Amino acid sequence: MAGAEVRAVRLDEPADATALIDLLDHYARDPMGGGEGLAPEVKGSLVARLCETPSYVGGLAFVQGQPVGLINCFLGFSTFAARPLLNIHDIVVRAGQRGVGIGRALLAFAEAEARRRGCCKLTLEVLAGNTVAMNAYERAGFRPYALDPAVGTATFLQKKLPAA
Repeated sequence: MAGAEVRAVRLDEPADATALIDLLDHYARDPMGGGEGLAPEVKGSLVARLCETPSYVGGLAFVQGQPVGLINCFLGFSTFAARPLLNIHDIVVRAGQRGVGIGRALLAFAEAEARRRGCCKLTLEVLAGNTVAMNAYERAGFRPYALDPAVGTATFLQKKLPAA
């Protein structure tokens, strides 16, 4: 998008930390993010916890100096390729700024970071009903994952654990 700037999140900068929390809360309040804002304890601890997480890779998108998009990624490792991978955990574009290329710019940021770090692939999850996001990811080159088409595509599962 013309006029959009994407750069790495600087967790030690108060304005970036505020933008990260604000945008992530915006996403969490969206039906595709669960429909509920971030819990106060998450808002209060997230930036510090990310600072303790060396695998964190984040990008912020700005239009006219205002933060309008966020991508949170984490390095993982592919044992089949013996190389790192980058998982896109969250991507959000503020309502009212969608459909103009900000998401595409955030995905390009993540891909550039993955290439710079020698990653073999990018991964992400998307809700089956989020057709707008699915279409955007497909345009960016993402495809369902299958080792052997005869056994089908991979399914992302989760098991929530209580806080320790």
